[in-house]
Amino acid sequence: MTKKILSVLLTLIAIATALTACAGGSKPNNAHKLVTEITTEHATDTSGFKLSYTQADSLNPFLTKTLNNQVVETLVFDSLFVLDGNFEAQPAIATSYVYDDAKTLNVTIPSGIVFSDGSALTASSVVYSFEQAKYSPHWQSMLSGISSATALSSTVVSFKLNHQNPAAHNLLTFAIANGDSDKNGFPIGSGRYKFSKDNGAVYLTVNKKHADFNPHFTKIPLVNIPTAESIDNAINIGNISYAFRDMSSGGDVKMNSNKKAVNLTNLVYIGANSYLGITANKDIRRAISLAIDRDTIVKSAYRGYAKSATSPFHPNSKLGRESGIFASSTDLAAAKLAITQSGVEKDNLKLGLLVNKNAERTATAKLVKQQLEAVGFEVEITEMKAADYKTYVQYGRFDIYIGETRIPSDMNMLSFFGQSGSTRFGIDLQNSETAKNYKKYLNGKGEIGSFVLSFSQEMPFIPVVYRQGMICYSRSLQGDMQGYADNYFSNIQDWHYN
Repeated sequence: MTKKILSVLLTLIAIATALTACAGGSKPNNAHKLVTEITTEHATDTSGFKLSYTQADSLNPFLTKTLNNQVVETLVFDSLFVLDGNFEAQPAIATSYVYDDAKTLNVTIPSGIVFSDGSALTASSVVYSFEQAKYSPHWQSMLSGISSATALSSTVVSFKLNHQNPAAHNLLTFAIANGDSDKNGFPIGSGRYKFSKDNGAVYLTVNKKHADFNPHFTKIPLVNIPTAESIDNAINIGNISYAFRDMSSGGDVKMNSNKKAVNLTNLVYIGANSYLGITANKDIRRAISLAIDRDTIVKSAYRGYAKSATSPFHPNSKLGRESGIFASSTDLAAAKLAITQSGVEKDNLKLGLLVNKNAERTATAKLVKQQLEAVGFEVEITEMKAADYKTYVQYGRFDIYIGETRIPSDMNMLSFFGQSGSTRFGIDLQNSETAKNYKKYLNGKGEIGSFVLSFSQEMPFIPVVYRQGMICYSRSLQGDMQGYADNYFSNIQDWHYN
């Protein structure tokens, strides 16, 4: 008999008892109180739902290095905003935001929010957390476009931007902490759970200071499982109930669990040498893009866990939806025409393709080779260890290469078009119209449409796919499993076991 059925029967019995007592002239006793207690009872679980963490890593969100702990910490630390599946910022702590000018973003938070230790969460707490996050392993790159944060009052924080950015609020997903530790040495947040310790074991327990949170899982054991391979096995045999895999190192997705794809901003692209060889010809670069069958790469190399990049921006993002300029499949005729327009002789259509040793990117390289050879190129793949590959790319020793980079959630492209960008290699920034138009856009002197148009004509690099991650969870876990990048437990209060 389920707990729900038992609750209903007990309620009916209580009502019948109360009516009988009243009919006999006796007092109704505490029948009303009994009904109230039973009908408001909430099924809870203190041991069934388990998560993994890395014991050797810090649980301080500004020091954490492992994805394992970063996932767990999203339950302990709130942020100003969280992102949905379309990379649109949804309010978490923040109640509103406004751009006072092109480089000033003001965010308002409500008064009365407290951390799990009862201390007040104010604008100063946000400023402290931003200053910690800006130099942390997890958020340093993401926050590089924001120069500073200042508390204008106890409820308003002002962020100064390095350049015009109407989507800067998308970056404000860093953890907010008060800088203190509890009696067990755990950092303190304002999230739905807090870190706890019982007989040496580490748990998450409900943060009773968090408003309107009534989950089934009131105590979540944390199991020390440091490696991705061990996490996969732990899910399969039931040692843990849920995990997020970013699939950065590949691996088999055929797991004995339920799975859900999660959109990421990890762009897989083809870098091209704009300085030397036939790839210095923009028509050759356009031909490469037109020859690529992105849909096939999604299905084959990434086994469906990716999305075709039909623009430089993620296809689910607002900018991506408004600027789809590439076909997701091969356009053989257009690719051959671009080769003809390039003026490059057939005998000179030779390309070296550089790739590092990664299962998915190696598979992508082999597919790219086939697709380029179908339109007349001759392609030789060179596979290298990561360190050698990095050196070759940085010194421009390539015709084309398969690369991957994480685009910030505001879809900023400075890693390609900034003077110190980590993926600028091969792009002639001084002479690239695309780079110039992007700089104008950032300075408020140009439109994003001009950038996209010049990109499609010049092809400084070739977007291929945006990779996805994967949520995997126990088959016995029930509920609408909503979860997004950096917001993995969006509606955990609704999850339960039968």
